Amino acid sequence: MRTPRPTARTLRIACATVAATLLATGCGRSADSAADNAPAKISSGKAKGKLVMWSMGDKADKDLQSLAKKFEQQNPDVTVQITAVPWDAAHEKLTTSIAGGNTPDMSLIGSTWMAEMAAMNGFQATPASFKASAFFPGQWDTTKYKDTPYGVPFTADTSVLYYRTDITTEAGIKGAPADDWDGYLKDLKAIQATAGKQNPKLRNATQLQVGFNAWLFWLPMVWQQGGDIYDATAKKFTFDTPAVTKALEYYSGMFKDKLTPNDKTDARQNLQNGLIGTVQQGASVGGDLHKNAPELDSKWRTMPLPKGTQSAGLAGGSDLAVFKDAKNSDAAWKFVQFLTEPKNLAAYGEASGNLPAAVQSWSQGELSRNTKMAAFEAQLKVTKAPPAITTWQQVADAIDSELEKLAYGKATVAEVQKTLQSKATSIGTGR
Repeated sequence: MRTPRPTARTLRIACATVAATLLATGCGRSADSAADNAPAKISSGKAKGKLVMWSMGDKADKDLQSLAKKFEQQNPDVTVQITAVPWDAAHEKLTTSIAGGNTPDMSLIGSTWMAEMAAMNGFQATPASFKASAFFPGQWDTTKYKDTPYGVPFTADTSVLYYRTDITTEAGIKGAPADDWDGYLKDLKAIQATAGKQNPKLRNATQLQVGFNAWLFWLPMVWQQGGDIYDATAKKFTFDTPAVTKALEYYSGMFKDKLTPNDKTDARQNLQNGLIGTVQQGASVGGDLHKNAPELDSKWRTMPLPKGTQSAGLAGGSDLAVFKDAKNSDAAWKFVQFLTEPKNLAAYGEASGNLPAAVQSWSQGELSRNTKMAAFEAQLKVTKAPPAITTWQQVADAIDSELEKLAYGKATVAEVQKTLQSKATSIGTGR
């Protein structure tokens, strides 16, 4: 197993402010129209000309560059130029370039940015030749704005449960912890009872995210209860529903029962050191464990998240989008097509450690043989995308803030639920 690089990225407040200013002042491109949203058509024949792509990261993505070289070999008359853009500067750079009509041909886009930038009329609609069925449903939904796809899923990201078998065994758990919420909570309490006893180093049974990005781990709890926080048909927030109550109770209860710390320490390191027994995290944790503590390879496993009335997880990652102002859109869409072919995407995933968003990629190469990755494939089949609204990051920030109050016992579930409904309604859904 190779060490994956993080693929789920979220906007920061400063970036969201920049984007809000651009939208509010009317910078950006003209309003959407039926003609603008008509899917592009990819011509027959080989790609030609210069193709400029932005890739997110602090340095050049060698694995992506390798695929670009292969594409150039198959299309001798095209030249692919890939420029690395640091994640912490990417959002502002992308929104500014869209507003000024000075974009490259295509780019990797963080999945939580897609709706906002599509609302700025920054992307071409996805050609009909790309089929939703080729990708995990939640990943395909990350490309949508007002039910129209404006990109193609590339890397997927979701979280599963990691558990230390040496710790769970001491708690009397045979095999994996229970796969439903009530059973899982019982198992967590059994694990906690061994802290300082059968498991001398153990501090807490698990570790929940506190503060920044806590929403990534909490939102699936709502979906697992059969609910949601936003009704797209009615265009209204639904934080005032029983499913949200239940999800907040699960989150709050684990802090009250001391099953999880609230000190914001590194969950990856704590799992490696045996300070916690389970944790909900993405694929990068497995890569880190294998790289930093290979002696533990036989002592940790993965499993899908617990289910309530249904199974659910969060779809994150990165999508490929072609800009409205692309100078070579035909070559760009051909490159998107090439990059998302199952074999190519599987090769990229194996080399980079990222999770492929294409379903067929998982039946090829190392992914098809790696038992510890099976939980990720199972989870990707039931993932959902966050609401496709341009104000999503502001709502997510509000969720993080309110969940932190629960973690520190500064508010009740009822108070947090009421505040979330009020804040989200006040923020609105944007453009």
